[in-house]
Amino acid sequence: MPDKGCSRAVISNQQGVHESLLAVVEKHREYPFQKPFADFNRQAFATAEAAWQAHGGPLILDSCCGVGASTRTLARQFPEHFVLGVDRSADRLQRNLGELPENAFLVRADLADFWRLAEAAGWQPEYHFLLYPNPCPKKKDLKQRWHGHPVFPSLVALGGLLESRSNWLLYLQEMQQALQVFGIAAEIKPLVTDDPLTPFERKYSLSGQALWLLQANLNQLATG
Repeated sequence: MPDKGCSRAVISNQQGVHESLLAVVEKHREYPFQKPFADFNRQAFATAEAAWQAHGGPLILDSCCGVGASTRTLARQFPEHFVLGVDRSADRLQRNLGELPENAFLVRADLADFWRLAEAAGWQPEYHFLLYPNPCPKKKDLKQRWHGHPVFPSLVALGGLLESRSNWLLYLQEMQQALQVFGIAAEIKPLVTDDPLTPFERKYSLSGQALWLLQANLNQLATG
């Protein structure tokens, strides 16, 4: 991890919540994502599910886990849970950060498939972390942000306590409004931490950037 900050703040040609956000989320809610599953992702899901079943503890999902630093930290913070880190980059997942705790597991998969497979299998994580996802800050890239992606309803359907962090407040404000489409209230607040969960969080903090935290109980979807 770097010992000093050298990261620029997010620069975007979008100044407020995207005017098409709610229409896009409503469309994705009404018309389920139908893209065929890739065999690789099916295999990755089966491997992850077997690892979780072998452990037997409550599930924590660490989506977009990058190099797995957050997965390791969460596994130490929640020793009774099974912490599953998922990222699509083999290069990031193969970084040598030391041995994984016994209650942690890393898997390479595309979340656009993985979340849908988890939903279909009835997974119900207790916590779901989405830490510093790619902001895709260009206005035209709304549908590349997770809340604008067709798979977002599956993320919501999984339930659990969602925690997302970002150095771009607008990203979380959009996610907050997207969750409202499903009747779910989310809270956003400033984040100040002396124990960064990810290398990005450390770098952004050392660079003097403001960090933000969104929290939501996705189980509200089931309880109304």
